Amino acid sequence: MVKAIRVHELGGPQVLKWEDVEIGEPKEGEVRVKNKAIGVNFIDVYFRKGAYKVPSVPYTPGAEGVGVVTAVGVGVTDPKVGDVVAYACQPLGSYAEEHIVPAIKLVPLPPSIDPVIGASILSKGMTTRYLLQRCFKVEPGHTILVHAAAGGVGSLLCQWANTIGATVIGTVSNKVKAAQAKEDGCHHVIIYTEEDFVARVDEITLGNGVEVVYDSVGKDTFEGSLACLKFRGYMVCFGQSSGAPDPIPLSSLATKSLFLTRPTLMHYNVKRDDLLEAAGEVFAKVASGVLKVRVNHNYPLCEAAKAHEDMENRKTTGSIILLP
Repeated sequence: MVKAIRVHELGGPQVLKWEDVEIGEPKEGEVRVKNKAIGVNFIDVYFRKGAYKVPSVPYTPGAEGVGVVTAVGVGVTDPKVGDVVAYACQPLGSYAEEHIVPAIKLVPLPPSIDPVIGASILSKGMTTRYLLQRCFKVEPGHTILVHAAAGGVGSLLCQWANTIGATVIGTVSNKVKAAQAKEDGCHHVIIYTEEDFVARVDEITLGNGVEVVYDSVGKDTFEGSLACLKFRGYMVCFGQSSGAPDPIPLSSLATKSLFLTRPTLMHYNVKRDDLLEAAGEVFAKVASGVLKVRVNHNYPLCEAAKAHEDMENRKTTGSIILLP
């Protein structure tokens, strides 16, 4: 038996319960990992609330972590018992002292990367990579808009895009978050609680708009984000922390020949080679100092409900980690 967070009914943070569970032994192609640090992502909230469907209830949340391999199933030759590995994948279940993970979904954690850093950067870092390089290729001279610029992915987007040579406009909710976004390479910070972000983007870009908007907020910002785009601009909606956006007629995109996409990380790491390449680049940028990982909040695993509550109430910045 191990300790884990369990969800018996969908709902608010209070449905996250600290319980004993039996995880069993790894089957063919699987590995058992004893977690050292567990990443918290907003997608965990989507599953908990029912915005994304879980296979069954009860379930253990979480899809990201770093730990030590304690057992391997039949046919697994890599990794080996004792190896330190990282993962950001389904099946869910990382909010636990130990977790069973498919071997092909694990990546080696470089010795230079602390487990806490690894668990806070893998999912968000690979997300940032595909958003900037594959979903839409940001190039020097581009101007981009990043919502939630002080959040986990937002912080990395600002840093990474700045190193590419793009002009970064970011939105945040308060002055503290604005200071962090500025430090992370955001050239223009908009406090959306104090000013209209659409009007400010129009002012900053001299009426031209931006090449791409990275929007993880959803309902509250969706229409405004579309208005910020230049002709043939890209609207990348990769989250919905404020709720799902209202439907729009396809013809509304024709006013500026806009592109609209709703990508997810798993579709950019379908092949193992893609996963290893993405993880390797993220870890290399952390090791070289190109990316600064902001692990601003640590919670004991048993206090996962508090972590979710703080995240949903926008009390957090950067990454959130649960410690078994």
